[in-house]
Amino acid sequence: MFGLTQKELEKGKAGHTAREIYQQPKVWNKTLHIFAERKEEIHNFLHAIYSKHEKVRVILTGAGTSAFAGDILVPELQKQDQGKVQFEAIATTDLVSNPTNYLFKKVPTILVSFARSGNSPESLAAVKLATDRIEHFYQVNITCNPEGKLAVNTKDDKNSLTILTPEEAHDQGFAMTSSFTSMMVICYLAFSKDTNAGEKLQTVITNGEKFIESVVNTVDAVLEHSMDRIVYLGSGSLGKFAHEAALKMLELSAGKVVAVHESSLGFRHGPKSILNDKSIVVLFMSRDAYTRKYDLDILKELSGEPKDIKTVALIEMDNEEVSQYANWTVSVNNSKQSLENDFYLSLLYVVFAQVLALKKSIQLGITPDNPSPDGSVNRVVQGVTIYPMSFA
Repeated sequence: MFGLTQKELEKGKAGHTAREIYQQPKVWNKTLHIFAERKEEIHNFLHAIYSKHEKVRVILTGAGTSAFAGDILVPELQKQDQGKVQFEAIATTDLVSNPTNYLFKKVPTILVSFARSGNSPESLAAVKLATDRIEHFYQVNITCNPEGKLAVNTKDDKNSLTILTPEEAHDQGFAMTSSFTSMMVICYLAFSKDTNAGEKLQTVITNGEKFIESVVNTVDAVLEHSMDRIVYLGSGSLGKFAHEAALKMLELSAGKVVAVHESSLGFRHGPKSILNDKSIVVLFMSRDAYTRKYDLDILKELSGEPKDIKTVALIEMDNEEVSQYANWTVSVNNSKQSLENDFYLSLLYVVFAQVLALKKSIQLGITPDNPSPDGSVNRVVQGVTIYPMSFA
């Protein structure tokens, strides 16, 4: 996998992480089948809630990578709906520390919890706070762990629905990879108004199967450049996705590579100061022609910098103008069928970010399956104190 032998993976303690990145197209396909089997149940559950209330608030939540899933999904889901459902992405870390800012008693709310383990203290606390605070409260748990508290605690609750990802998506490595993407796929299928979403995801899967085999060529070329800083840029939902890409590098490099994210337009407003001669900038280019103008502008600007900055542009299909300005151009769609929105693109773009972080970790002599062996950072967060809250 990714130019690494089994012996190299075992020696570097990278086997779980490599496999969980590599398996994603197959896991997405299994996720489609899981959804198809439960499609009627899921849609009936949601329709029953929508029909009871004039307006429904849907909060997509989680901590860390799980929170970023909501950030990426909300722009596309809200654009499709534009009706009685109000989608919002709010991290559990914000809900728990500031519940009165985000949880409103009289507003019917569905809390969609993304959770690999289902045992994170903030996830459980967010549910309790919302239960205590909101009169008409419902839950959709999207989790990888059937034994997690999030799933177990709502087993007999008629106002709750738990959707499990394929078993393989319960990542054993430190960093969330296939768990992250499979949970996003389930959520998108559940809430999207696009009745052909399953068919379009099949196109993503077909491209993913090809991309997973070829991505290492560009990754290895990038890693020949001396890099101690990396910046991920994008616009709209891809700007949100850039947060997850940066976190993967930060996690798997154990902080040895400074990794930041910003929007294509926002980068000029101060964050650009981070660039030096050992910087890589990765730009996730939108498939929307209007939005892509802003992505292209920052790419052109970076190509004229006096510093020895290297740029990687990920784009849906080959584009001569983009290739003119980027050091490396990576197209992810080899089919003749458009992927239609940036959410679909993010499922392919994430593979590049994951593999780059994996191989940089190995290059640095870090163990990707457990990049923090001293326990300073843990697979399931520890050390969180949850304080009691009483609502007036």
